[in-house]
Amino acid sequence: MHPQTVNAYYNPEQNVIVFPAAILQPPFFNAKADDAANYGGIGAVIGHEISHGFDDQGSQYDGDGNLLGVPGWFTQKDLDQFKARTQALVGQYNAVEPVSGFHINGELTLGENIADNSGLAIAYKAYQLSLGGKKAPVIDGLTGAQRFYFGWAQVWRSKTRDSELVVQIKSDPHSPGQTRGALPPTNQASFYEAFGIKPGDKMYRAPADRVTLW
Repeated sequence: MHPQTVNAYYNPEQNVIVFPAAILQPPFFNAKADDAANYGGIGAVIGHEISHGFDDQGSQYDGDGNLLGVPGWFTQKDLDQFKARTQALVGQYNAVEPVSGFHINGELTLGENIADNSGLAIAYKAYQLSLGGKKAPVIDGLTGAQRFYFGWAQVWRSKTRDSELVVQIKSDPHSPGQTRGALPPTNQASFYEAFGIKPGDKMYRAPADRVTLW
């Protein structure tokens, strides 16, 4: 990738994650910004790329980049449980209809959806650890947890014509930006605690229907 490319990737054959210079700027990262926003932005993106080493594809490679195949370094029991959880994730994304008549393909986007959910979860844990047991300050009326999730949502802000969304839905292994910003938090208990989300609210998902991968 070029340094001006806003992107990042994980390469299982080299076991590396790469972040070009262009992504290390707002809204993903801002050295002058609050830690919570940065953990929700670039922190979750870093977690996303790391987690690719533990998804349905990355788990088939060892630490030296050798392709092991299935089950890779998973035990069969762990692989069975992983598949059960990821199939639940497939169902969540299959239900999303960004454009009328066109649903996200949960199988096509599975690897990226795993990474979005895992990356956001581990970034939140990292943010909590960074506080060292202290309570995060309230800034502009927002708690640290709220700023974290706002940081995540901000990196996926976008505006796309319906015709382009249809092309993306049919061919791109990434879910549309709006879905990437809105769906993963609904699988995390900390999101509900941060905003006091309760049954009946638009982003509420019953505990039994939430998917926790790691």
